[in-house]
Amino acid sequence: QVQLVESGGGLVQPGESLRLSCAASGFSFSTRAMSWYRQAPGKEREFVARISSVGGVTNYADSVKGRFTISRSNAKNTMYLQMNSLKPEDTAVYYCCASSSRGLNYADWGQGTQVTVSS
Repeated sequence: QVQLVESGGGLVQPGESLRLSCAASGFSFSTRAMSWYRQAPGKEREFVARISSVGGVTNYADSVKGRFTISRSNAKNTMYLQMNSLKPEDTAVYYCCASSSRGLNYADWGQGTQVTVSS
């Protein structure tokens, strides 16, 4: 069974950094593009970053460009999100997502990890 487990969230002050990890199992990790999404209280889930299966192509939401970096290790079946210069508006539950060739509705999701940015 597909399993995606996020970790690395926590409470940090504005301007600090955090690195999230997504450990994947139950599928061929190296063949699937991966994404990070986040959901803040009272808001819709929003796209944060995406990385191609090999890792050569990335894209980011405008709100995180220049601050966040998505990466992956296919050897470790793990995806990462390095978050620098964190802002209070980055506070959200961050979710790992694996794309599916079966269609958008068949994407797989992790349980999420809480990131809180507050002084």
